[in-house]
Amino acid sequence: MGMEMNLLDGRAAVVTGSAQGIGLAIATVLARHGASVVVSDVNAEGAEQAAADLEAQGLKAVAVPCDVTDEAAVEALADACKSAFGSLDVLVNNAGITRDATMPKMTLEDFKKVLDVHLTGAWLGTRAAARIMREQRRGAIVNISSISGKAGNFGQTNYSSAKAGMIGLTKASARELARHQIRVNAIQPGPIRTAMTAAMPPEALQKMLDNIPLGRIGEPEDIANAALFLASDLSSFITGITVEVAGGRHM
Repeated sequence: MGMEMNLLDGRAAVVTGSAQGIGLAIATVLARHGASVVVSDVNAEGAEQAAADLEAQGLKAVAVPCDVTDEAAVEALADACKSAFGSLDVLVNNAGITRDATMPKMTLEDFKKVLDVHLTGAWLGTRAAARIMREQRRGAIVNISSISGKAGNFGQTNYSSAKAGMIGLTKASARELARHQIRVNAIQPGPIRTAMTAAMPPEALQKMLDNIPLGRIGEPEDIANAALFLASDLSSFITGITVEVAGGRHM
């Protein structure tokens, strides 16, 4: 591991929804590049386990359980990172849920809940992190949106709305925070190999692959590597953009 491998030496990062899946992959890649990572999840046990696994690999991690829809909890999460590691340099707003149904079958509660976790959660996280990052005169915020926020998914009026909303949040907060040297960018993952896609019927999966020019499903690491780029100084002149990590789908 030469110098070029440690893009985040001395930095501290918070990743929400990082007990598993894409969030855990992001936390792992950031930690491998020298970041001290706060593994945060509404699943406290899962967060503890993930942080312990990272520590077992010789990486720096602590677990802080957090419900991203709880304003006080999100503020405390940002403070916990600062007190554990001395700074808060990177925030990845990754926490999310799905409550899929067509509109006639979707309850108002299921619509609001999905917006609350993805969009309100990302807003609360951005506001809390920026409070600390402003004093440091540096910081990078990465919002994990989705290609369904660009293309719209059947049965996901709630999820697609929330994920599109995160792009507007990214741009507006990038404008507000630029004068404090805080960058805000978004990633729109396409189909990624997770528990959710693993459960798909083979024919549905094949139909999806047919629409991906690069001819494969994405790996959680594909998203994590894009997050690493946006979190690091490699992207120091990049703010307010959306990176599609989708193998060319919906380009």
